Amino acid sequence: MAQINWQGVFPALLTPFTNDDRIDYDLFDKNLQAQEAAGVNGIILGGSLGEASSLQNDEKYALVRHAVSRLDGRIPVIMNIAEQTTSAAIEVAQEGKKAGAAGLMLLPPMRYKADDAETVAYFLAVAKAVDLPILIYNNPVDYKIMVTLEMFEQLAAAPNIQAVKESTRDTTNVIRMTNRFGDRFKILCGVDTLALESLAIGAHGWVAGLVDAFPRETVAIYRLAKAGRIAEALTIYRWFMPLLELDIHPKLVQYIKLAATATGIGSTHVRAPRLPLQGSELASVQAIIDRALAARPVLPEYLNLPS
Repeated sequence: MAQINWQGVFPALLTPFTNDDRIDYDLFDKNLQAQEAAGVNGIILGGSLGEASSLQNDEKYALVRHAVSRLDGRIPVIMNIAEQTTSAAIEVAQEGKKAGAAGLMLLPPMRYKADDAETVAYFLAVAKAVDLPILIYNNPVDYKIMVTLEMFEQLAAAPNIQAVKESTRDTTNVIRMTNRFGDRFKILCGVDTLALESLAIGAHGWVAGLVDAFPRETVAIYRLAKAGRIAEALTIYRWFMPLLELDIHPKLVQYIKLAATATGIGSTHVRAPRLPLQGSELASVQAIIDRALAARPVLPEYLNLPS
């Protein structure tokens, strides 16, 4: 089984599109290069920010193959799975492995609100079907299913279920997971506005959103926090917060794509039914981005710190 060190910053990458609705691989490569240069530890493709709901599976596999080829093993490529049935999730997992994914991020069943037993059975079935490391996405706010500590007790039976994207928006869940399981599951914060707090109390990593526009600032916060340089991390985090709040809005895709456009590593093209921002909403979000760019901090040398 492939091995992933579930520590560090894992961008949930945007999927850039051309103006004729195709994947813009040139712009994808530009963003990917910026992420790698900033010191990220892996990438996640086809997540919510990657417009998973509007990507065809063959597009997702093609994107995985492309990223794997470009990165050439330097950092792992993780593919998201968000399916409605167990059989479909298994098929996607197996095809993702064929495409070269080093690991999977696994959401609960989509559309049907599975109960605890059904959710556990779904996760375990996928884990049994493919020998790739798995990151469970625990996001009851958006997906209405809470993966409880009792459920993780059962999931611990699958050795390849190794980590959790902690998006319950309750930072005490980081403590609860650590108290119950020690180091059995790596914990990655999945909510940008709670990242520094989560890292300070023991989270191992950060599945980040605004990293798509500001990779260096994101990685700097992570490395400074893990080096115990909290005051320096906090200064950057305070500057970052108005931008990070764009990650917890229903239009996070449009908002973060606008930010990535402003920093020169993205575009505003989205796939319908999403539409580009207009009018007062566009002006409001652009103003947040412009204010942040005008006050963008000078970063300390952080790449020499442990990742």
